[in-house]
Amino acid sequence: MNILLVEDNKEDAFLIREALEEQQFLKEFYHVVNGLEAIKFLKKETPYENVKGPDLILMDINMPLMDGHEALQRIKSMEAFKQIPILMLTTSSRKQDILKAYKEQSSSYIVKPEDIYGLDNLAEVIKSYWSKIVMLPPTDD
Repeated sequence: MNILLVEDNKEDAFLIREALEEQQFLKEFYHVVNGLEAIKFLKKETPYENVKGPDLILMDINMPLMDGHEALQRIKSMEAFKQIPILMLTTSSRKQDILKAYKEQSSSYIVKPEDIYGLDNLAEVIKSYWSKIVMLPPTDD
């Protein structure tokens, strides 16, 4: 499975990547630091011309330049990308963020676990659900 992580916190990104890699289901793992870079990535703009399209996007909400809500809206408004499942993975448990994310067509809303054990458990659930149970649309890549 090809996963794109959109996360501005480098430590969180490192830990998320480690937890997902431990599950041994990744084909490719990509990381960008904000919604603007995520849009460039999906459109394969410089420097992302040779990347493979993601099967799944994990996106933080609070990021510089373009936050997760705005990126989610933009991605879901583009025909070529609206079928890609996007999981909001954030520290916010605010009701208004949750409602807004689902209104914007987020596939899931997950509050980041507080420790590495919770993150390992989350990675296991992502592997099980998104790579074994759910049928994802085929990608062109």
